[in-house]
Amino acid sequence: MLFAPANRRDLAPKLARSGADAAILDLEDGVAPSGKDDARLAVSESLPTMAESNPDLPVFVRVNAASSQWFAEDLAVALDSGASGIVIPKIESPESVERVQGAIDERGLTGVDVLAGVESAAGVHHVEAIFAAGPSVCYFGAEDYVADIGGIRTRAGQEVLYARSRVALAAHINDVTALDQVVLEFHDDERFVEDAQFGRAIGYQGKICIHPSQVPLANRCFTPTDDQIERSRRLLDQHAAAAVQGLGVIEFDGQMVDEPLVRQARRVVAIADAIGASR
Repeated sequence: MLFAPANRRDLAPKLARSGADAAILDLEDGVAPSGKDDARLAVSESLPTMAESNPDLPVFVRVNAASSQWFAEDLAVALDSGASGIVIPKIESPESVERVQGAIDERGLTGVDVLAGVESAAGVHHVEAIFAAGPSVCYFGAEDYVADIGGIRTRAGQEVLYARSRVALAAHINDVTALDQVVLEFHDDERFVEDAQFGRAIGYQGKICIHPSQVPLANRCFTPTDDQIERSRRLLDQHAAAAVQGLGVIEFDGQMVDEPLVRQARRVVAIADAIGASR
């Protein structure tokens, strides 16, 4: 998902052409308090233009936090705009999800997703209850989290490992698509790839991007390679043949393979099939 400040009207066409799986027009941190009114107007103007340019691109709107003075008006404008979903930042309780979902239901809207941004100590502490309230997508916001706990941000990222992992785990348990933290160094491709590969390794399914150059890197990191797909299909075929003979464990490419590795192969093939079906 690629972010852009909503009041940067010049960026809306670039979002539509970015190759991202979804775009987010930001009314929150990307917009100064003095620009909030104009940003809301820009959302209403940009959504139709983006839909015309790329009708298959889901466009979300990130509103200001539920505790803020701007939240109610942000939410009304976002829902009126025809956005594909609402992003709730700095979420700290399930009530925020319920409040947004209630507004969606009151308008009789369907197919509008709720994305929960977990970006604080309280958000991480209550993450299981937040995700049980029903958001379909989430992201972990490392920068806000570290600022909240008074930590120090490092390249190694040990300071966010617990929180980052807990969000991924809670998302898996509640069937919520989990998007990994941003990488602020948008000119450092190596840094982005390193971070994205680690995020994928601990269970994230995608990445929050803040610059168009990060989009192809994210797609590369979270898409199985041709070799991985081919190997997974062979493994599943051989395991299925062995299962007919009552065998649960097989030798495959010099490795003993049983159900956990079979499940991993199924996931690789499912991702590959889903990507193929969407293109």
